[in-house]
Amino acid sequence: MLRTEKDKQNTSVFEFMAGLIIFTLIFTAASILIGVTLRNNFESYMDKKNAAPLASDSLFPTYIIDPGHGGEDGGCSSGDVLEKDLNLFVSENLYDIFTFMGIPAKMTRTEDKLLYDMYGDLTDYTGKKKAFDLRNRLRFATEEGGVYIGIHMNKFPEVKYSGLQVYYSPNHEESKLYADKIKSYTKSYLQPENEREIKKATSAIYILSKAEMPAVLVECGFLSNENELALLCDGEYRKKLALELFCAVSEHDRAEG
Repeated sequence: MLRTEKDKQNTSVFEFMAGLIIFTLIFTAASILIGVTLRNNFESYMDKKNAAPLASDSLFPTYIIDPGHGGEDGGCSSGDVLEKDLNLFVSENLYDIFTFMGIPAKMTRTEDKLLYDMYGDLTDYTGKKKAFDLRNRLRFATEEGGVYIGIHMNKFPEVKYSGLQVYYSPNHEESKLYADKIKSYTKSYLQPENEREIKKATSAIYILSKAEMPAVLVECGFLSNENELALLCDGEYRKKLALELFCAVSEHDRAEG
C-alpha cells in the first residue's frame, strides 16, 4: 500500500517526538547521576569538616591542575583540533568542580600561553622556552604544595588505539595510589572497555620524574582515534571526564583523611 504524504508527515513527527523523549530521558538520568555523585562527595566532605572543625583546612590537599602545552606549543593535533585547547577545557572543568565543592585547587595556566617567563628568570628565552616552561610548571606546583595533576592528550600512528592512560611519579608512594584510583574510576564509570595499566613515569616525563609531591599525568584520550576525538571535542563528555577525575582523586583523600 502506498503511503500518503500525510502519513509520511505523521511518521516524521512521531519519530521526532520519540527521539526527543529518549534524549530527554537520557539527559535527565545523566544529570541525576552527576548530581547525586556531587552531592555525595559534598556531604562526605562536610561530614569530615563538621567532625573535625579545627582541622578543616587539612581535609584535602591543594590540587595543582596543569593543562599541558599552550601558546606556540600546540601539542599533538588532529586537523584543526589542538591538544593544548582540549587540555585547558578539561582542566577548567576539573577546577570548577573542585572549587564548587569547596576544595582548594589551582591551575598552572588559565590562558593559551606557555609559562617559560612565569618568573622572569631570563631576558631572552630563545631556544630555552620548552625547558623553562616545564621547569616553571614544576616550580609552581612545588611552591603551592599538594597534589599535581597533569592533563594531556595522546596520539599514535595506528588509529585503532584509544583510552585514558595514567602515569605516576616514582618519587612519592601516594602517586601510584592516585593513579590506581583514576584507573578504577575510569573503567567503572567512563570507559568499561579500558584495560590500560597505570605506568611509572621515566625521565622522559620531566615533571613526574622530578616532582617530590604526589603527582600523576593523565593522557585523556587519543586524538588519532576518530571516535575518541569526537568524544573529546564534546563538551558534555569533557565534563563527565573531569567529574570522574575529581571523584577518583578526592575519594583517595577522603579515605586517607
